[in-house]
Amino acid sequence: MSCRRTLIAVSCGLTLLAVPCTGWTQAAAASSTEAYMAPHATRAPIMAATRAGKRIVTAGDYGTVLFSDDAGHSWQQVHTPTRTTLTSLYFIDAQQGWAVGHGGVVLGTQDGGEHWSRLADLDHEAVPFAVYFSDAQHGLVVGAFGFAAMTTDGGRSWQKTKISRGEFADQHLYSIFAGSKGTLWVAAEGGTVFRSTDDGVSFEAVSLPYKGSIWGGLVLRDGTVLVWGMRGHVLRSNDDGRTWTEVPSGTQQTLTAGLQLENGEIVIVGLGGAVIHSRADGHSFVAQIRPERQSHTALVEAGGALLTFTLAGIGGGIN
Repeated sequence: MSCRRTLIAVSCGLTLLAVPCTGWTQAAAASSTEAYMAPHATRAPIMAATRAGKRIVTAGDYGTVLFSDDAGHSWQQVHTPTRTTLTSLYFIDAQQGWAVGHGGVVLGTQDGGEHWSRLADLDHEAVPFAVYFSDAQHGLVVGAFGFAAMTTDGGRSWQKTKISRGEFADQHLYSIFAGSKGTLWVAAEGGTVFRSTDDGVSFEAVSLPYKGSIWGGLVLRDGTVLVWGMRGHVLRSNDDGRTWTEVPSGTQQTLTAGLQLENGEIVIVGLGGAVIHSRADGHSFVAQIRPERQSHTALVEAGGALLTFTLAGIGGGIN
């Protein structure tokens, strides 16, 4: 029996539908459904954005994929073989990348996001939230209610796996971020992150002093681990997750995405226009609320500028 769980609830009323994962298939469907080619596609809700070399690629509602080759000044929508919401993107280089979305759809591209093929369909009730590839063959997808799957053939077939077990078995798995030397982290609800030291073959639960949902994380260049989530919570570990310190963020807005800029500054964004900055390696943050109060979903640094993406489309630059 399916059930509903709201992941994001904001003024635009967009929610992500999460349902239990029961069935399983490794063969790609022969559906001819294609993305809706919107007249104003830059205003479509964007759930993910990333770099493919110098190109920026975004993905979101109704199978929408956009790319920009001029640091976000102009955008082009491309055709994709799905009309479901795409929730996550990952590129291993300027050419090869993957997208995942509602219904367990897995798409692939070999030309930097200009053309996409449907590689596989996971469980049709699955809601993947994040995808990660360590190389051209080995990948991991995580999502709602503990859903996780691995591939060893570039995304054409997938095997269900367990990351969360026991009391954590049904927790939502929100994001994947990588450290060094084969370390992977998965951010989850219930004040938990999961750590793998063998490229995702096995994971162990790491409990945090904050017991709310953790929506994202980042390993800094010096090895420090930052995680963030509900009500503006940010936690920092400088010993690979053995101990954690909560860092005041200056906001109670839920934090959704972050990165470390080339100059070392850390920027994390969230719902309600929240933006927090740190020039102190994550020891302290300065918060601001952008006047348009859009709910941010992704950040990309390109052309010397920091671009934000929102549930109302392309969000523009952040100073």
